[in-house]
Amino acid sequence: MCPHRPPCPPADSAAREAAHPLAHHPEQGWSLLCNGVLLFEDTGELLPDGRIIAPHRPLGTAQVVPAA
Repeated sequence: MCPHRPPCPPADSAAREAAHPLAHHPEQGWSLLCNGVLLFEDTGELLPDGRIIAPHRPLGTAQVVPAA
């Protein structure tokens, strides 16, 4: 049960990433959100029911820097 007001979006919502973090471990690359979602640094997600959401970071060619 989410104690926040307004309540955090549920794990099955498209807005699930907007939930408040309960545990944040940037050194390990993950955060546990209030709705039970494990959010990974690469934007991948593990939902409470075990489903996996693949990373969805935008990778346009304008963001790629060629090696020197």
